[in-house]
Amino acid sequence: MPKQFRLPMILVHTPFLWVEGLTFFPWVFCRDASPPKWLLNHERIHLRQQLELGIFLFYAWYLVEFLVRLIQYRRRYAAYRNISFEREAYTNDKDLIYLKTRKAWAFWKYL
Repeated sequence: MPKQFRLPMILVHTPFLWVEGLTFFPWVFCRDASPPKWLLNHERIHLRQQLELGIFLFYAWYLVEFLVRLIQYRRRYAAYRNISFEREAYTNDKDLIYLKTRKAWAFWKYL
């Protein structure tokens, strides 16, 4: 992807959301009206992942990997945090220039 390409993102304030943020390309639903920059970056990483895989394959893979990790870790939060997509996003969400240098399919190294 060109380095100047900015991902489309439609931010939606959703105060009743059970998590801080949730991405469904191109929408990003956030509990806070003014989410922190690291959270927006985290969700932008998910936007890029969804763009690479397509929305259906992304969520199918996400669910299957969550179930595998749930068997592996036996705790929902640990399973969630160890999904490859989440590992990439949490590892790099504070690096606000990460998406400018990120290589395509970078989540593979977090499997």
